[in-house]
Amino acid sequence: MNLHELKAPASNKKNRKRVGRGQGSGRGEQSGRGHNGQNSRSGSKVKPWFEGGQMPLQRRIPKFGFNNRFRTEYQALNVGKLAEFIEAGKLSEKVTFQDLVDQGLVKKRGLVKLLGNGELDKKVEIEVHAYSTSAKEKVEAAGGSITEIK
Repeated sequence: MNLHELKAPASNKKNRKRVGRGQGSGRGEQSGRGHNGQNSRSGSKVKPWFEGGQMPLQRRIPKFGFNNRFRTEYQALNVGKLAEFIEAGKLSEKVTFQDLVDQGLVKKRGLVKLLGNGELDKKVEIEVHAYSTSAKEKVEAAGGSITEIK
């Protein structure tokens, strides 16, 4: 088979519907638009979300809550997860923000908060943007320290 022997598929040769060409065509009189109403008229364009003057859905549903644009969002890092990575040898006793990013514990863009979920046995020096009180207690109980990144 060569390129000049190719033929278009049958679905590609469909004739368009010719509306308004008499009753014998099956598409005469109302031309497939039904009887009366807004969409049967010429030049009618109704937006998909328009509900015919009925109170629209986005105005019927109750609104609540508030999103603060100026909120500082932190990526959570638990003490238990940190301990797992240290035991596995993926992190050393001195942990910087870049080490956390390299291991995939946190994303490069964003702030990190150390949380106190889990247990820590080894001494760790860690750099984070924020920490909870329980996390600080657990790190200091293991003989480590937390440095806050500004």
